[in-house]
Amino acid sequence: MLLAIDIGNSNVVCGLSDNKHWTEQFRIHTVANKTADEYEVIYRTLLSSRNIKLEEVDKIVVSSVVPSLILPIREMIKKLFGKEPLVIGPELYPKLNIGIKNPYEIGTDLVANAVAAHNKYKGNCIVVDFGTALTFTAIKADGNLLGVSIAPGLKTAMASLSQNTAKLPNVDIAVPPSCIGKNTTHALQAGIVMGYKGLVEYLLKEIKSELEGDTRVIATGGLSKVMLPVIDCFDHHEPDLTLDGLKIIGNQFYKQ
Repeated sequence: MLLAIDIGNSNVVCGLSDNKHWTEQFRIHTVANKTADEYEVIYRTLLSSRNIKLEEVDKIVVSSVVPSLILPIREMIKKLFGKEPLVIGPELYPKLNIGIKNPYEIGTDLVANAVAAHNKYKGNCIVVDFGTALTFTAIKADGNLLGVSIAPGLKTAMASLSQNTAKLPNVDIAVPPSCIGKNTTHALQAGIVMGYKGLVEYLLKEIKSELEGDTRVIATGGLSKVMLPVIDCFDHHEPDLTLDGLKIIGNQFYKQ
């Protein structure tokens, strides 16, 4: 069984795969100063509650955009499972089926997204990841990862408004009934959700023009499901795309 761990700025997302399907998934709130011992308790409890025996996990792949958590997660894995995980990083990129021009500047989650998209769809792809940051990753049909566009994520933008204004609350990210808000909640949702609709559609149009040729657009990330009803330019919705990429990379390297 393969365990994939994607350490993001907001959540640590974990998936257990029998190499065909994701049999279990769980999310842990990201706390940058949490220790290996604390993570060991959390993982032992979560796996036990799902009747997963530690010895059933024979492959472990880790991606992290939070550098301070790489060491405690590695220590936790060694203590809990008795093995070293495969940690995604620039030293592995030359062995992947994609080309990366600036390996020390791109997030490992975006690399995993690119690997999964290229493996599944082959042609030109744009991966739109709705996470703490909103990212657009452009991959050519030949596997070259051309680059990334980054904007604040929807929740990040909403939190910024709430934290930096005296009377604007932090409200749920949801599609408003109108672009003209009749109360504070709907006004914020109109500005963020419908405003980001315009941002996403415009950036996709411009990126497609630079890629040239037919291009598939894949939506992923925790808030992608909120935006699906208002944006009609997505060809696919892949909520597990990052985990899928980690599984592909893990299976490739564990075979070697």
